[in-house]
Amino acid sequence: MDIESIENFLNKDSFEGIEKIFFSYPNYFPWYLGPGKSFEGDGHLQFVHLFFNENKINSPYFKELDPIIDALKPKTLIRIKANLLSKTDKIIEHPYHIDSKDCKTAIFYINTNNGFTKFKNGKIIKSEKNKLIKFNSNLEHGGSTCTDTNVRIVINFNYE
Repeated sequence: MDIESIENFLNKDSFEGIEKIFFSYPNYFPWYLGPGKSFEGDGHLQFVHLFFNENKINSPYFKELDPIIDALKPKTLIRIKANLLSKTDKIIEHPYHIDSKDCKTAIFYINTNNGFTKFKNGKIIKSEKNKLIKFNSNLEHGGSTCTDTNVRIVINFNYE
């Protein structure tokens, strides 16, 4: 599987339903401080929200992701995790990594900003709201921060 990029992945109502989870004010969506494996030792932190892991739902917001899950049609879910990176003065690229071995990865972009996902093969995917990319999880990739919005938010799906 190569990298497949799908703009306007969800219809407007479905996308806005997911977007409001993160951007409705007052917003009490629970984010947790979690330096990821791609951040080890670089001093930059990310906030995470684990929707699904180890064969169980970990979030009361899991059902809100139904439009994405229904479109992906996974046989098995492995992990679903949202990542929030805060604005930095200059774009910081994080090291390449793989999320999980021998499955599929999808990244769903919640907001548009000048951050991106970069693949070791040189391909760069811009962060644009309601875009979804799919690829083999063995493909090394890394994210970045952004400089033009307060946060960069993506939801990462690992599935079979």
